[in-house]
Amino acid sequence: MSWSDLRKGRFSQCGGEYFITFTTFKRKLLFDDFDSARVFCQQIALNERVCNCRWFTWVLMPDHFHGLLRLEGSDTDLSSVVGKLKGNSAYALNRYKGKSGKVWQSSFYDVALRHEDNRKEIARYIVANPLRKMLASSVKNYPYWNSDFL
Repeated sequence: MSWSDLRKGRFSQCGGEYFITFTTFKRKLLFDDFDSARVFCQQIALNERVCNCRWFTWVLMPDHFHGLLRLEGSDTDLSSVVGKLKGNSAYALNRYKGKSGKVWQSSFYDVALRHEDNRKEIARYIVANPLRKMLASSVKNYPYWNSDFL
């Protein structure tokens, strides 16, 4: 899908909740070590403070990220929140590794949640990603996730 195709119909709503997915540039395994993953995970709390949002559930995989996000401010823009998380984490990772270059693909995928969508089921789906990819036998053994629902 092209970037413009992904943006069609995108709408930012105060209090809106979204299932977000984005991938590393060319699906490189950039977060398969503790220190690189830690650099990204620190950016989530910063993103919440700077962008007036809440990442209720998230998981960082070696080559992609899934998150359940709520926009909390009336002036909070979905594309801006995700863009800042990607941009700031790319800057921090490149600085940590002493490199430069792209970290993330330029687009992201979002699904707006409806009132009737079960947040706990979505959270379980997100957090179970490392199990489906056989990176861990239990979520307890995978360190790069968090959820308010579980």
